[in-house]
Amino acid sequence: MAKIQLNGRKITIKTGSSISEILKKYKLDSNKIAIEHNGKIIQKSNYSKKHLKKNDVLEIVHFIGGG
Repeated sequence: MAKIQLNGRKITIKTGSSISEILKKYKLDSNKIAIEHNGKIIQKSNYSKKHLKKNDVLEIVHFIGGG
């Protein structure tokens, strides 16, 4: 298990979990979000390739439509 920071909160995840697995766990639609991993924006095509480790920081931003 590894502790990471997700949107300012400490959470525990399975060591080596991918960003895609985190999105699935929290039921987030990858088409409606942007992700920053340790200060760098991650392209959607890399969500399954980017594996998380202890003390990583994820920021997930949701796109919201409006007028």
